[in-house]
Amino acid sequence: MNESNQIRKAIEAFDKANSQDPNIELVNGIEMPKELIYGQRMTFVLQKFNPNASIPLKLAARCQHICRWESPRNNYEMNRIGYLTWRAELKKFHAKKASDILRHLDFDNIVIERVSFLLQKKQLKRDEETQTLEDVICLVFLEYYFEAFRLKHTDEKVIDIVQKTWGKMSEKGHDSALKITYSTESFALIQKALS
Repeated sequence: MNESNQIRKAIEAFDKANSQDPNIELVNGIEMPKELIYGQRMTFVLQKFNPNASIPLKLAARCQHICRWESPRNNYEMNRIGYLTWRAELKKFHAKKASDILRHLDFDNIVIERVSFLLQKKQLKRDEETQTLEDVICLVFLEYYFEAFRLKHTDEKVIDIVQKTWGKMSEKGHDSALKITYSTESFALIQKALS
């Protein structure tokens, strides 16, 4: 199987897994499984942000939330420790799910290990591809999910989240984030968070 065929098969397998998501999101009036559309958005934003992304980075972006509904937040205590434990275990969960799929498709161990490394956000700020993946995650949040998030939370909470999101991003990520089209209210809060 040639390289592009192998990548296509992996993306199809990730999408098939994410199509099982019982959580639905309306996209242009069409119901879609939440994690399926999330994976597609990750790929789209990565292509814009880093058109020359490596194969492991392309794969990691597509499966960033693979089967996330199988490990729901409410399985953990509803406090800061519970949240951090959930997030840490999710990284391992996604890495294992992705690795199992890639192994089944006969990807070599170097690619599988690299995808796993990226999904676990290892060496953030030090590893260029981990940083790129984190930038793309933040850009997808800001472009597709921020408006709904803002409407559900207080200005203080929104400002705190913008500051935390900004802290995870590179300068290139910041530049891209400021080129996104926001509502007037959202942009005002972003400016306030960054001032």
